[in-house]
Amino acid sequence: MNTAAMEVASLGNLGAPEGPANADYAELKARVKRAGLLEKQPAFYLFIGSLTLGLLAASFVLASLADAVWLHAANGAFMAVVFTQIGFVGHDAGHLQIFRSPKKNYLALLGVGLLIGLSPSWWLDKHNNHHANPNDIDLDMDINIPIIAFTDEQAQAKRGLYRHIVKYQSILFFPMLLVEALSIRADSAQFIMRGRNVKHPIAESLAVILHFVLYFTLAFTLMSPMHALAFILVHQGLIGVYMGSVFAPNHKGMPVLSSAFKLDYLRRQVLTSRNVNGSPLIDYMYGGLNYQIEHHLFPTVPRNKLASVRPIVKEFCKERNIPYYETGMVRSYREILGHLGEIGGQLRKTSRRTETASQVAR
Repeated sequence: MNTAAMEVASLGNLGAPEGPANADYAELKARVKRAGLLEKQPAFYLFIGSLTLGLLAASFVLASLADAVWLHAANGAFMAVVFTQIGFVGHDAGHLQIFRSPKKNYLALLGVGLLIGLSPSWWLDKHNNHHANPNDIDLDMDINIPIIAFTDEQAQAKRGLYRHIVKYQSILFFPMLLVEALSIRADSAQFIMRGRNVKHPIAESLAVILHFVLYFTLAFTLMSPMHALAFILVHQGLIGVYMGSVFAPNHKGMPVLSSAFKLDYLRRQVLTSRNVNGSPLIDYMYGGLNYQIEHHLFPTVPRNKLASVRPIVKEFCKERNIPYYETGMVRSYREILGHLGEIGGQLRKTSRRTETASQVAR
């Protein structure tokens, strides 16, 4: 049976002692540690950091040399890939994958914030909450989104324009990602302005402000106004599409749980996550997040070691009779859109029944 379609009720016999320190998780972690897969990978991050900065520099060079609008638009698409790759480095720093020192990882994340215009503290607050409560309908903000519903209950609670969007959310999902970069920038700025849980408010504010000053100055200095506008629209739109396309397969369409549903750490992380089959290209384009199960179980493991963690986790899950789900890239998107379509379809049926009942009542 496809785990993505698994009913939450069927998970009841998989419970184990609640909390991350249960014996099963401790045994699995010991196996991963014995394999030497918890060690930092400085050479890898030196390579990936140099490659990413090199690609960023190449985009600047292209912006200064190109004289056709289509080239600037194409460069905007290329820069969207580069910005997302920079974001992956920040993601790794946020999980303490790069350095042993939390301070050094934060500084790396602050540098990423300067390059792509996001608050490190906003990301840490949002993402750490998600890791602690994956697909928890009550606590995971990643599945509490105004314009999307992941359960029938969420769909029925929508009102106004949001309700109409949810009815057709499977069709609108990827187009809506075109504004995702704008949305997360707004969330990041609001987080800084609220001032709660911001580690270094002045430094983070300056980093974000300086990013946008440099971004627009360089865009309109290196390109004519119309070409700069084409670059910016393509760049910002495709950041959201690329980033959303990477993050969506991780949990969307997988079992959604409530806080009252008691599962231990290991089973909650595995059952709510989906792996996408890897290859050198997929691993790079997904920033290692295609190994979502392994990443959620061991978030400090450097991304280049997640493929090696996978067979250990998969075998362990087989021994413990824990459903472990992985699929291909294309099928993962079909599952996501199928799940969203099912929720939207149910809402359309409910709306039609309500309208019919209203007409009869008249």
